[in-house]
Amino acid sequence: MAKPAFDDFLPDALQLRAHEPLVDIGANLTHESFQHDLPAVVERAHAANVTTLILTGTDLEHAKQAATLAEQHAGFYATAGVHPHDASHWTLALGREMAALYAHPKVVAVGECGLDFNRNFSTPAEQERAFEAQLALAAESGLPLFLHERDAGARMRDMLNHWRDDLTDAVVHCFTADKETLYGYLDLDLHIGLTGWICDERRGHHLRPLVGDIPLERLMIETDCPYLLPRNLPAKMKGRRHEPALLPWIAREIAHWYGVSEAALGRATSQTAQAFFRLPDNTQESA
Repeated sequence: MAKPAFDDFLPDALQLRAHEPLVDIGANLTHESFQHDLPAVVERAHAANVTTLILTGTDLEHAKQAATLAEQHAGFYATAGVHPHDASHWTLALGREMAALYAHPKVVAVGECGLDFNRNFSTPAEQERAFEAQLALAAESGLPLFLHERDAGARMRDMLNHWRDDLTDAVVHCFTADKETLYGYLDLDLHIGLTGWICDERRGHHLRPLVGDIPLERLMIETDCPYLLPRNLPAKMKGRRHEPALLPWIAREIAHWYGVSEAALGRATSQTAQAFFRLPDNTQESA
């Protein structure tokens, strides 16, 4: 008996296959919610033509896990940094361990790091101290920055402006801020990462008219899974966990507001991501 097609087992929301191979620049696959079915998650991503994933390292433990996972899968890479929520844990010793990780061939960016003045799980002073140290590490290593910012756009721009000549590239991942903040980042020659936030009519509608202001060579796309499940899915998912296989729905939404085809959006954002993270051609890497 012939084996049923893999898609036969997928709900409607998981059956959108991208026209072009996609790069998910922010996937938290070391999150505990993926522990029980990671092989199936990877298989679904490939079925959706999401061929390259950047696994986000938000602290030392998860950065090491992301690097190990990247070693095990073609097309997987990792970032390594300390999220502003955990900035209070920053020490010189931690900085040395992070610096060692940047020599790992699959670690392609410093971060997730930055400033979050929305929740302030670490104080603003602690966040700035840890961020400053990671800016120095990015300058030293030559790796690009994978940035997090919430309600801290002005201070983030000030700090980045001071370091900008010493940095290679930087992407503000999961951008959700306003026009002024966006233009400030673009003036600093930063890249912008967009997520399923734009699919949320309750809070992402302000992003829609801004999408076309981001040059395609500065735009990248991401799930930020397991968070930010898109609200434009045609079928209700079981639970609230997001995963890389749903990236084509985000690409579809962004393409609509950008005014380009899904194929053009996918091709451009993947090329931008490959250049930004200095990746090999994703179609060859994941073959």
